[in-house]
Amino acid sequence: MDKNGLSSFLLGLGVGVGIGMLFAPKSGEETRKIIKDKAGEGTDYVKQRSSEIKQTATEWVEKGKEALGRQKETISDAVSDAVEAGKQAYRDAVSSCEHSGEGAAT
Repeated sequence: MDKNGLSSFLLGLGVGVGIGMLFAPKSGEETRKIIKDKAGEGTDYVKQRSSEIKQTATEWVEKGKEALGRQKETISDAVSDAVEAGKQAYRDAVSSCEHSGEGAAT
């Protein structure tokens, strides 16, 4: 929940409590208990949502780390293959020169 959503929720909670107090058919003590209970429910809701958001963020971070690890491995493998291909091309070029006599000492 973003800041606007949380603000809207809290504003709605406040307005609901205010209207409830104006039109409450119950005694003041009963009304205060109801308000206290509803405020507790709102607090519990906010805590639950923040916990869920934190868990979701943690999961996304882990997925990102895993993807980064896979990319690093792929790049490392590609670099190793390219280096090995370069070495083999060098060996082939040197061998070709030696066989054609170009590699002889001058």
